[in-house]
Amino acid sequence: MLRRLLPVAVTALLLASAAPATARPAGVRLLGEHIVPFAQDYQGTTVGGLSGIDYDPKTGSYVLISDDRSDRQPARFYTAKIDITEDGLRGFELTGTKPFLRPDGSTYPAYGKDPAGATDPEDIRIDPWTGDYWWSSEGDRIVGEKPVLVDPTLGAVGKEGRFVRQLPLAPNLKMSAAEVGPRRNAVLEGLTFAAGGALVVSSMEGPLFQDGPEPTLTEGALARITVQDRFAGRVLSQFAYPLDKVHAAPNPAGGFFVNGVDAILAVNQYDPTKFLVMERSFATGASPANSIRIYEADTSGATDVKRVGSLKDEKQVKPVRKRLLVDLASLKLSTVDNVEGMSWGPRLPTGERTLVLVSDDNFAKNQVTQVIALAVR
Repeated sequence: MLRRLLPVAVTALLLASAAPATARPAGVRLLGEHIVPFAQDYQGTTVGGLSGIDYDPKTGSYVLISDDRSDRQPARFYTAKIDITEDGLRGFELTGTKPFLRPDGSTYPAYGKDPAGATDPEDIRIDPWTGDYWWSSEGDRIVGEKPVLVDPTLGAVGKEGRFVRQLPLAPNLKMSAAEVGPRRNAVLEGLTFAAGGALVVSSMEGPLFQDGPEPTLTEGALARITVQDRFAGRVLSQFAYPLDKVHAAPNPAGGFFVNGVDAILAVNQYDPTKFLVMERSFATGASPANSIRIYEADTSGATDVKRVGSLKDEKQVKPVRKRLLVDLASLKLSTVDNVEGMSWGPRLPTGERTLVLVSDDNFAKNQVTQVIALAVR
């Protein structure tokens, strides 16, 4: 299957190299940003919690996912048009919304009423083969007198939201009441396609319990990137991704802080080894409270850890290599908020690629839903 993709890949690379270009410095520049009004009503839904975005080059439109766990309205996605030129982000317009439907055709129940049956949407990608929308859910893990264990999921719906399929989950990503497997809110945040759509690649936000502690103010951690075939969902490989330490201390001391992978995106749809990885660090009361860094990550040469039970004391594991592409703090943005979604957009006449980001406002008045357009050479 992959051999058949090689001629297509070569053609794509030749076309890319032939794209017109003007002299611009290498790197990343800010094209513009758009702030969506807080709690904007759209077709009877509250716009917010936008944690994933993807671009459809066939139509020039975008799809975005809300992480509303059906507590406001049913778990859903939006479609949008974003007008981006080499000189700026000219406009953002929602064009539709649909709820995610379960196999029986029903919407997901509200988390507050049925946590075991609810979903926690995080990322969304357009299937390059079928046009379906693939999406990830973090699931949930609550231990105690009333335990709730909901496995994360990777699945697909049609453009009307109807259930299409669900991919089997990697065994070590299943929730457990014991301190093994994923932590709560540190599971499947990132999703992308690779090798022309033959591979489904997902990223953990944080480390598994058995892989060691979460990032601290002085130490990073190892999260996992999982590669599966799109057909049977076989886990082909897993790689250890090295997370940064938390960017700043909380204020006051003892407050909440975290750093994790928010999104993953194939650099080239035909290359199964190179990805953009977004890390989001947060510390309550810090200034700034958020740090968003996007890295170029390369899995070639990294150790396949799908059969490694624990990364904590494993000395022979070679993690993924990464190189900083951009720190959003270096750009002249109005604010750097809780950016969680990342997608390639159209190529510009300059030869640059556009990179479109979206922030999750957590449905909170003190945060923003922010659409950001970058130009990447």
